[in-house]
Amino acid sequence: MEGEDVVDYTEPNFSRCAVITIDTQNDFSLPGAIAEIKGTHEVIPQMKRILEAARKSHIPILHVVRIYKEDGSNADICRKALIESGAQIVSPGSSGAELVDSIKPSSDANLSHEELLSGKMQPLGDLEWAMYKPRWGAFYQTDLEDFLRGKGIDSLVFIGCNFPNCPRASMVQASERDFKVVMIEDAISGVYPHGIEELIRIGVKAYTTEQVISQFK
Repeated sequence: MEGEDVVDYTEPNFSRCAVITIDTQNDFSLPGAIAEIKGTHEVIPQMKRILEAARKSHIPILHVVRIYKEDGSNADICRKALIESGAQIVSPGSSGAELVDSIKPSSDANLSHEELLSGKMQPLGDLEWAMYKPRWGAFYQTDLEDFLRGKGIDSLVFIGCNFPNCPRASMVQASERDFKVVMIEDAISGVYPHGIEELIRIGVKAYTTEQVISQFK
């Protein structure tokens, strides 16, 4: 009714949030890497600042990663032929599949690819885990939703690699599950203005690195 406050159900609750990093692995992120996504190396400093602030504020962090078995059996159909032909991209146990060093909670926080491929959440530090996703979106055929609900999390902050593909798919899936979603526009590679506008239309909030760090208590 006129004069009444309108509830914004999409407003993030930073006291019940988690930070989600997407595919920030060496093979996708480092200059000259075999599958380098341009622009990813440039957003890593912002990602690092956000993660350091989250750790200081005891905010949970999940690092979502891709792993392609060398026979291509778990690759997306658009990449299956490439992996089958012998391309070594985020292969199990390879240095290319590891998280970029500067976003790890510690230098020895290496991925256990066997554990991740089995569907387990691998602890990397206090309130910090890695998980494997078999396709673009982080919720597809994973236990991510149950994991987050079990920890009372209702708001998700997304950062990482290649907005048009995995971050975007993950944010849409999060919205479909009624999570409150925040994208950090200067801490995700491949972001473009129209893409931001489209996600805002489904309730995603666009923040900068400075804005989200100011919300962490």
